[in-house]
Amino acid sequence: MDAVYLEIRKIARRIAARHPQPDFYSDHPSEVRDSRQFYQSDNTIIRLRKDMAGHLDNDFGHGMGHVEKVAIDAGTLVIIESRLTSHKENRIRRNLLLAQCAGLLHDICRKEKSHAEKGAETARNLLRTYPLVPKEITHVCTAIRNHEAFARLERLPAQQARIISDCLYDADKFRWGPDNFNHTLWDMVGFLNPPLEAFVNHFPKGMDLLKKIRGTFRSHTGKRYGPQFIDMGIAIGEELYQVILTDFINPA
Repeated sequence: MDAVYLEIRKIARRIAARHPQPDFYSDHPSEVRDSRQFYQSDNTIIRLRKDMAGHLDNDFGHGMGHVEKVAIDAGTLVIIESRLTSHKENRIRRNLLLAQCAGLLHDICRKEKSHAEKGAETARNLLRTYPLVPKEITHVCTAIRNHEAFARLERLPAQQARIISDCLYDADKFRWGPDNFNHTLWDMVGFLNPPLEAFVNHFPKGMDLLKKIRGTFRSHTGKRYGPQFIDMGIAIGEELYQVILTDFINPA
């Protein structure tokens, strides 16, 4: 990454560090803990993490660090949502497994055209060797197909399928908040290395996308907490944009 982007990244992270942790994490500490512990200890998830290691790149900010955050947050959301719908604990644990599988696999074909559809096909082939029944594999793959923003949403009659799909989407879109300016944007810049002028010209369009994503959250919990993630991202981005214009484009 060029030196100018390294400096801008440092400023972005400094701005982001002034913002508090989103309320989602402090309001649901036990669910966050349970999802993280499951991610670290479940044999199926451990196996899938190992299988995924060679299939993801950080080029577009959607590498292993990204999918791990999505998997853990999707698991947290699934625990909350499943309890809201009075699922029994054995079903909740199974929902947690499927949500984390979807989180790990959702960007497996990130660089390909129609990546959500292609990713679902690839995930189905991979999961056939895992201890999941066909219906569960279908739920995971449907969630992957449904995770892309501003795309056609497949309506799902089964409650379990809807919960997993909605929670994957919301966990993925949580990353459009502070994570975008801490990590994702700079992974993309490092790969594409655009001229600074092109980066600055595109910046307002990216901010418009952030504002549009704010109203797309799907689960009850995602609708409650997702807008705060996005508002933080917008605040960070708007302050960063002004710094870039003042200090890098039109310095005194």
